[in-house]
Amino acid sequence: MALLLNGLMTQWLNNSMAAACGQLRNFSLKTVSYLLIIMLTGGSAANAQINSYLTQGNQLYDQQNYKEAAADYAKALAKDPTNTAGMFNLGNSYYQQKQYDSSRKIMEATAKMSKDKNGQAAANYNIGNSYMAQRKWDDAINAYKETLRRNPQDPDAKYNMSYAREMAKKEQQQNKDNKDKNKQDKKDQKKDQQKQDKKDQDKDKKDKDQQQPQDNKDQKDDKDKDQQQPQSQPSKLSQQQAEQLLNALQQEEKKLQDKMKKEKGVPVKMQKDW
Repeated sequence: MALLLNGLMTQWLNNSMAAACGQLRNFSLKTVSYLLIIMLTGGSAANAQINSYLTQGNQLYDQQNYKEAAADYAKALAKDPTNTAGMFNLGNSYYQQKQYDSSRKIMEATAKMSKDKNGQAAANYNIGNSYMAQRKWDDAINAYKETLRRNPQDPDAKYNMSYAREMAKKEQQQNKDNKDKNKQDKKDQKKDQQKQDKKDQDKDKKDKDQQQPQDNKDQKDDKDKDQQQPQSQPSKLSQQQAEQLLNALQQEEKKLQDKMKKEKGVPVKMQKDW
């Protein structure tokens, strides 16, 4: 593809550059005759300067000094902004520097400025090339259509347009495949996450089930341990001890009663001494 694009571009480039030397083959003969008359009669000093800039630019372009060539073409256009040969060559210089947006703007201006269908076709063809370089297939297709409207028999424009259509189709399919793949990947990730969640839940349940019998066992062991501990029971007294305790209690009670009577001043009964 690169050879095809560069080949046709070079063809139109050589034709447009030849205009500066009076050898323009793709514009009308009236334009060629007019340039020749200017050159043969000397023309104005301004025209001579424009021709000098274009010639220098062409030489630099042939040497692949595209930046310097662009500077000379720009100088020519500064003196004559309507010079389509200078515009076309400047656009090609930008293209060679991979400044595709700048190249396209110049070519669009060239197509509008040119009154010749071949010149318009050439400019639109290079517009298509700039879009192709940026992989903007639909825009390239539209540009080649404009070329074929002005030059229906251009085989290179037909081929490039067909190529751009094929690339656009492949890119659309690739985008669809990528979209489907991303959708499937998300679906798989969700499925994997669900599996992992279920696995985690099952593990938690298993751990809980294993822990429950142990807890019950611990509780049972604690209960059994409590039951095994001896319970404190009241001590049993023998009958003799019980009687002794009862007598002691009675003695204490009697002492207490006597003490209470004494404190109250109970009179003591005196017996008569007969």
